[in-house]
Amino acid sequence: MQALLEAISRLDRFTDACRVFHGRGGLHPGSEHWVLDAYPPVWLLTSYQAVSEAALDTVVAALRERWSVLAPGEPLNCVFQLRHELRSETRIMAGDVPDPHVVSEGPVRFRVHLPRGQNHGLFLDMSAGRRWVRERMQAQPGARVLNLFAYTCAFSVVALQAGASQVVNVDMAGGALSIGKQNHALNGLGQGASFLPHDIFSSWGKLKRSGPHDLVIVDPPAHQKGSFVAEKDYVRLMRRLPDLLAPGGHAMLCLNSPKLDSSFLLEQMQEAAPGLRFVERLPNPPAFADAAPERALKVLIFQGPMDEGAPADSETSEP
Repeated sequence: MQALLEAISRLDRFTDACRVFHGRGGLHPGSEHWVLDAYPPVWLLTSYQAVSEAALDTVVAALRERWSVLAPGEPLNCVFQLRHELRSETRIMAGDVPDPHVVSEGPVRFRVHLPRGQNHGLFLDMSAGRRWVRERMQAQPGARVLNLFAYTCAFSVVALQAGASQVVNVDMAGGALSIGKQNHALNGLGQGASFLPHDIFSSWGKLKRSGPHDLVIVDPPAHQKGSFVAEKDYVRLMRRLPDLLAPGGHAMLCLNSPKLDSSFLLEQMQEAAPGLRFVERLPNPPAFADAAPERALKVLIFQGPMDEGAPADSETSEP
């Protein structure tokens, strides 16, 4: 726990939502189960194993002491979440949580919900992916985007803000898409997005008719019983990409499974859609540094065949 306490003693006051301490990366012996995130004005402390009340009180006291330096006179807001296979819980340890709770990431605003559920509305480790989408849309204004497993539609908000003309968001969870609509409204985006609460595997005809798409984003859960299991279902998605992409269009494939490395996506793509060329693997945010990078989030970019005479991306990186 000492590494976590030392990180707290050096904390800054953050304006954007971000990961502050990533014990899960295996770089801090003795603190592997601890994670600390900033969702201003709230700190989210997570443990992936059971901890004693004394240990929890020690960490919260350290946060309170540091916060008194960073924001004299302001109350500390802290939520604790236990995520353990035998028991999970979420409780407010200090202060309060705004309702609605809106956080920022650069020029974008998102609704989050810390006190309920294990997913909070914004995946912080995907910030580099959202930055890539922003840069891609700025380079290709008017692009059409298909956002599969859209969740609360963070990619869609970024894409439209950066110049996309259309984003089709698809997710089976209607509640998540409802928050996605709120995220668009928060950012003044009143048109360009559609929201389909559909099973992707039953909607290929509709998705193909909505295209062709200049960018297809695929960000599925690694394992969600009855919905998606990466080992058997990812290849089914890859086979559809050539029919969904415009000439020269890009596909962003995401995989957050410690059991499957980037070679899984590369080999499956070679089998399912060999015409798509691997471009690069996006680096994860520095705050998510991992002793074993292949266990961490993988975000791979591919590009479809170009029309004759059109230039492809000039560089190809190794995974």
